[in-house]
Amino acid sequence: MPNSRPRPRRGARSGAGAVGRDRLVSRSLQSAEHCLSAQDFGTAYAHYLLVLSLAPELKDDVKETFQYTLFRWAEELDALSRTQDLLGCYEQALELFPDDEVICNSMGEHLFRMGFRDEAAGYFHKAVKLNPDFNDAKENFYRVANWLVERWHFIMLNDTKRNTVYNAAIQDAVCLGSKSVLDIGAGTGILSMFAKKAGAHSVYACELSKTMYELACDVVAANKMEAGIKLLHMKSLDIEIPKHIPERVSLVVTETVDAGLFGEGIVESLIHAWEHLLLQPKTRGENGNCEKYGKVIPASAVLYGMAVECAEIRRHHRVCTKDVAGICLPTNVKFQSPACSSVDTEETVEPYTTEKMSRVPGGYLALTECFEIMTVDFNNLQELKSLATKKSGKIGIPVIKEGILDAIVVWFVLQLDDEHSLSTSPSEETCWEQAVYPVHDLADYWIKSGDQVMMEVSCQDCYLRIQNISVFSSEHEMDVGKDFCKDKDLFSLGSEAELCSALANLQTSKPDAMEQTCILESTEIALLNNNLYHESFKMAMRKVLSSLTPEKLCQAMDTHCQNNEMSCGSGQSNSEESIPEPFYVLDVSEGFSILPIIAGTLGQVKPYSSVEKDQHRITLDLISEANHFPKETLEFWLRHVEDESAVLQRPKSDKLWSIIILDVIEPSGLIQQEIMEKAAISRPCLKFFWVYTQKWNCWIIWCLLQSGGKIFPQYVLMFGLLVESQTLVEESAVQGTERTLGLNIAPFINQFQVPIRVFLDLSSLPCIPLSKPVELLRLDLMTPYLNTSNREVKVHICKSGQVTAIPFWYHMYLDDEIRLDTSSEASHWKQAAVVLDNPIQVEMGEELVLSVQHHKSNVSITVKQ
Repeated sequence: MPNSRPRPRRGARSGAGAVGRDRLVSRSLQSAEHCLSAQDFGTAYAHYLLVLSLAPELKDDVKETFQYTLFRWAEELDALSRTQDLLGCYEQALELFPDDEVICNSMGEHLFRMGFRDEAAGYFHKAVKLNPDFNDAKENFYRVANWLVERWHFIMLNDTKRNTVYNAAIQDAVCLGSKSVLDIGAGTGILSMFAKKAGAHSVYACELSKTMYELACDVVAANKMEAGIKLLHMKSLDIEIPKHIPERVSLVVTETVDAGLFGEGIVESLIHAWEHLLLQPKTRGENGNCEKYGKVIPASAVLYGMAVECAEIRRHHRVCTKDVAGICLPTNVKFQSPACSSVDTEETVEPYTTEKMSRVPGGYLALTECFEIMTVDFNNLQELKSLATKKSGKIGIPVIKEGILDAIVVWFVLQLDDEHSLSTSPSEETCWEQAVYPVHDLADYWIKSGDQVMMEVSCQDCYLRIQNISVFSSEHEMDVGKDFCKDKDLFSLGSEAELCSALANLQTSKPDAMEQTCILESTEIALLNNNLYHESFKMAMRKVLSSLTPEKLCQAMDTHCQNNEMSCGSGQSNSEESIPEPFYVLDVSEGFSILPIIAGTLGQVKPYSSVEKDQHRITLDLISEANHFPKETLEFWLRHVEDESAVLQRPKSDKLWSIIILDVIEPSGLIQQEIMEKAAISRPCLKFFWVYTQKWNCWIIWCLLQSGGKIFPQYVLMFGLLVESQTLVEESAVQGTERTLGLNIAPFINQFQVPIRVFLDLSSLPCIPLSKPVELLRLDLMTPYLNTSNREVKVHICKSGQVTAIPFWYHMYLDDEIRLDTSSEASHWKQAAVVLDNPIQVEMGEELVLSVQHHKSNVSITVKQ
């Protein structure tokens, strides 16, 4: 905290008023300092607001101290959940210091934690514009840029076919007389500019995103069309005549379609447009000037589907195992991904996920022919209105190949007019992905030729929904929700583990057993399916605990195994045994994790879980119960800090953590934020206590690892290689004016490009490797002071070409022998890549030098010229 107190400067004014003001300013400054020393940050903040309102000339003098006071007061407000007060303080601060990049960045961090990602991204971007060298703001901006200008904008603008076909359809419509145009969801304004170039007299464009609206204004001005295109920062649903546009238009152009066609609200916006903004449509067979009639581009769409087998979709949307490293998953717990959630859930979520099926790792197998789902006419108001109210229709599709039914894949053909169309089929090279409806809750997923896949199709809440999928064969019908485990299955189980699992499942499937549906992210489901991950942690934890007290642990484990055998047969646990002092294991993984329960199988262990969601806690309790662990065995340590008066100082007065599990890598392929700082404060130390930090928005453990205890992973190696990939280039930035048919868009939208591409699958990424993998960085979590912030790496070129990107991944070492590879086929992690601004031509045999910089938990990789 700054110590110097500025002296109030006398202004040009004189007399009693000025003297009184200066006296009040001086007193307020003294009071502010006194409050700061007493850590009364709220009162100190109020005093500084008074000082700056009375004496704005002191801004530069008190700026640093004011920032410190603001941030500390904001921490307290955040801890008390006083959200409105917190945001109000930042708004006041930004009125005083509108060009302060530090305050902007801090405001963005608070907004992001509250879930206001678009707004947060805007503040991060402003901070970067104010100070391009402000690393914290740059790193924050890179992480949230997807919400500010979504990555599909780059891919879409680089899709020359899409641009050409839209341009041709708009040009034809304008030439036929549709001279007044409204562009709904304008984005960069490219469709509006197509209309203006085609000769439209009046062009209006509405865009809801503030960032995209401002970007469109710059683009339209750069192409010298600002006089002919009126941009509106609003929803089309809020446009009124003549308040916003003078009269009804003859043409609406839009591309507010997602992979599932309806997900961006095209039906709702076109119903409103036909009722309030468009001229009446031309009736069939009617002739006349098109200027007198209304029409929409696209004119119609046909939705298609196909049933597929796909291991990659399966492992991300269906828990395919009954046993995870010896832990039985009971039948009264049903795991679902958000894409499988019911329409009745509180918040509306897309009932599908999306995939580029042509690039899905491992590929896919078509089990049915392509079939038509529905047709929609965007130029028919009554048809649009009936979509949302129409009852579900049933579709039956014959199976042509045997396999595992994993998903229904959906795409569409967009008919722009009578001549021009666009297809989003998996066989087409297009900017769109396909919509994927994972299949779940079948008694048996194996289907064969001659079977029929049955489904119900509807358009509830303007989403295409494919529900109640079942399979009908001549032998029997497999309906949704039938139990998979039957008594007769016990005789076919081949191992003791399977028998135990079946017994546990049978016990928990009694009519009075509690049932729980647990919604997990697709990456969390993939993690549950990753047996190598859980077995590796189990082995590593066993080794650490054995090294701490070998004899005691072995004895405890023998007792635990005996108790498990007895309880597996009798359904009861032996609580009469004397329980030695337990080991304490803390899992601070992000999201759902069963590692604490696995730790509980390793003898006298007291595991702590950091899961936050109630449904996840209930699920872990049910899994513990099914595996015969008393409920009190597993602790949810975040519960101990919900009440400020009951701060958990550590697991026990005379005991430290034996193992702390940190979640080092995000599913996206990046290093978790602040992970090195958390590792640094978790290492062995004599002093320890719990502390709340608003910076991480969580409670952290300060130096609580016992001597001989371990952090998992102990260290991480980062690997990378040089590749040539036009795909990564086109997905990261708009490539000149040729792709956008001569319109100058690239320099403006490319301001929002980020050097990192995340959620990549290297196994299916179209690229040419130009080098072998090399080690880029070592991050040691047990001894973080050994880590270096800068490193140069020489890379040998093994193939001539253009280096466009540097994909990277990690080897996480739980110890020197047990490691996990984030690029493996079974990994729930994706990979990431640094995309170069300018490709570098290389020849075989050359060497490139990479500069690898590690700042906090962020890594930057550049080619040293």
